[in-house]
Amino acid sequence: MRCPSCNHSESKVIDSRPSDDGGSIRRRRECLACGHRFTTYERLGENPIIVIKADGSSEAFDRAKLMRGILTACAKRPVTPENIEALTAAIETDLRSLPRGEVRSKDLGDMVLARLADLDDVAYIRFASVYKDFQSIAEFSDALNELSDEREA
Repeated sequence: MRCPSCNHSESKVIDSRPSDDGGSIRRRRECLACGHRFTTYERLGENPIIVIKADGSSEAFDRAKLMRGILTACAKRPVTPENIEALTAAIETDLRSLPRGEVRSKDLGDMVLARLADLDDVAYIRFASVYKDFQSIAEFSDALNELSDEREA
C-alpha cells in the first residue's frame, strides 16, 4: 500500500478490525519511510452486477446511482439516512445473491418500489412516477389505488 504522504510502497499494519458495516476490514498503517499513519479498507472482491436496461443496453450496477434515486424520492420525508442506507444495502444484497449477476432495470425498480411501499407512501409514489414514467393523473390515481389496496390486504 503506497503512503499518501511520501508515496513509499511499504507500510506496516498497526491495527486491524472489522468496519462498522461488517463488509470490510479497517486497517491502520504506518509508512516505513516517513512514519505517516493512514487508514485503508479491505473489501472482498465481488463480481460486478450488470443492469439490463429497457432498450437492451447494459451497464454496471451503480450503488450511488440507486441511492441518489431513493434519496430524491425520500426528500423532505420523515425517512432517516439510516433507513435509506439500510434499504440500499438490502437491495444490493439481494442483487449479489442472484445466480447470474444480471438484473433487468424493471426488476430493480420493482425491488425499490416494494421496499419504499413499506417505508413511506409519498416516497413510493414519487419513485413510481419517475420509474413508471407517469403521463397522466389517471396513472397517479392507479398507483395510489394499488398502494391503498396493498395496505388493506
